[in-house]
Amino acid sequence: MTLQADTQAFIDMVEAATADAPPRSEQSPEYARNGYQALAHILGEGPEPVGGIEDSNLPGPAGEIPIRIYRPEGEAPHPALIFFHGGGFVTGDLQTHDKECRLLCEKAKCLVLAVDYRLAPEAPFPAAVEDAWAVVQWVAGHGADIGVDTTRLAVGGDSAGGNLAAVTALMARDAGILLKLQMLVYPATDASKHYDSFDENKDGPLLTVEVIDWFWSHYLGPQPEEEIRNDWRFSPAQAPSHLDVAPTYLATCSADPLRDEGNAYAEILMSAGVPVNHSMYEGEPHVLFQMFNVCNGAKTLIEECAVALIAAFG
Repeated sequence: MTLQADTQAFIDMVEAATADAPPRSEQSPEYARNGYQALAHILGEGPEPVGGIEDSNLPGPAGEIPIRIYRPEGEAPHPALIFFHGGGFVTGDLQTHDKECRLLCEKAKCLVLAVDYRLAPEAPFPAAVEDAWAVVQWVAGHGADIGVDTTRLAVGGDSAGGNLAAVTALMARDAGILLKLQMLVYPATDASKHYDSFDENKDGPLLTVEVIDWFWSHYLGPQPEEEIRNDWRFSPAQAPSHLDVAPTYLATCSADPLRDEGNAYAEILMSAGVPVNHSMYEGEPHVLFQMFNVCNGAKTLIEECAVALIAAFG
């Protein structure tokens, strides 16, 4: 697949720099985490939120959950995006997606609360879901304590984080928590099926099917694979109903193995009557969301996310 020229130039640089890295199947989680941190560092920093940044913790099912709060300018309370980072449920943290949270805080003029949920293999499925849901529940019930307007809440994330946003949006609907938006950036939505984009984009760039299988093997742990792949908390496309789920912004990329399941999830939501704004980025790969400083497609993607949040929050 032909990529956008600025994206291809960046990928060429990354591939040259990582040519001697072992195959993902031979990497330890710690090695992969360090590599993701290095990529985030290469991709650069974001703006300083006018209202400041603070790290804190929220109560979770297995202890304290680290969070990072990005505050916009102006007086509280603020509308808030609860953000879940990508990284295949194995890598990623508050730092790998710091730039993106800064950008969304500045451009959408909302408070962004980033969640450092537990990672596999130390904490396999459904630990990440449990942490994500604990944070959504806490913010819905106690967000005023940290300057959040709890009548204007959204969830969002990229890749694995998009999965957690989709799952918690379904849980919020069932719990009667009103969300203004679910912001799903190339989300993983359906591990129960084999989509054509897994064949078309098997070798990436940036995300390959080998890497996806490596992520899943750690996230699933010793649990029955087929059973979990069909569990809607892992594959939200398999939820019994999508009626009345939060309005949705969903982005997919043509050169991404996850493209088709993201596109299919947009169709599932629309068929259930959910308002969906769906953009597919031609000639762009997975990880586009984090490439704001190096390619124009990422700039457009971040702008679209911010516009969707502004419109949802009113």
